[in-house]
Amino acid sequence: MKTRFLFPHAYRKVGWIILVPFILIGIPIVFWDFKFDFLDLKAFAFYSDMPFFGTRTYFGWIATNLTATVIGIGVIVGAVLVAFSKQKFEDEFVAQTRFESLVWATYTQYALLIFCFIFFYDFGFLTVMVFNMFTLLFIFILRFQFVQYRNRTSLEHEK
Repeated sequence: MKTRFLFPHAYRKVGWIILVPFILIGIPIVFWDFKFDFLDLKAFAFYSDMPFFGTRTYFGWIATNLTATVIGIGVIVGAVLVAFSKQKFEDEFVAQTRFESLVWATYTQYALLIFCFIFFYDFGFLTVMVFNMFTLLFIFILRFQFVQYRNRTSLEHEK
C-alpha cells in the first residue's frame, strides 16, 4: 500500500515528545494569560490591528509577546507528526481507519463549529475560533487512537 504522504513511524514518537509539553505549557497561557517575558520581541507582521490602542500595521515590525505563537506552532507540529506518521504495521485496514477517522473528525469539528456559530458571540466566538484551529487534529488523533486500541484489544480477546 502506498503511503506517500505519511511521515516515517519514528516521527510519531517525536510528535508526542513535542505535543505533550506544548499542551501542558499552553493550558496556563489560555486560561490565565501566562506569558514568557523573554519572548517579548519585535516580529514582522503582514497585518496587525490593535483597535483599543488605535494602531494598525501593514507589512511592518510590531512589538509583541510571542509565547502564544511559539506554543501554537509547537502544538500544531506535534499534532501533525502524531496524526500523520505511519503505524508500525501500516496495512489497508489502518489506512481505512485513518481515512474514516479523518472524515469523522471533519464532520464532528464542523458540527461543533456550527454549534458555536449559533451560541457564541463577540470575544467568546474569537476564543472558540482559536480553539477551532486545533480541534480537527485532536479529534482525529483521539478517534484514530481509540479505534486502533479497540481493534488491538478485540484481537487479543480472540487469541
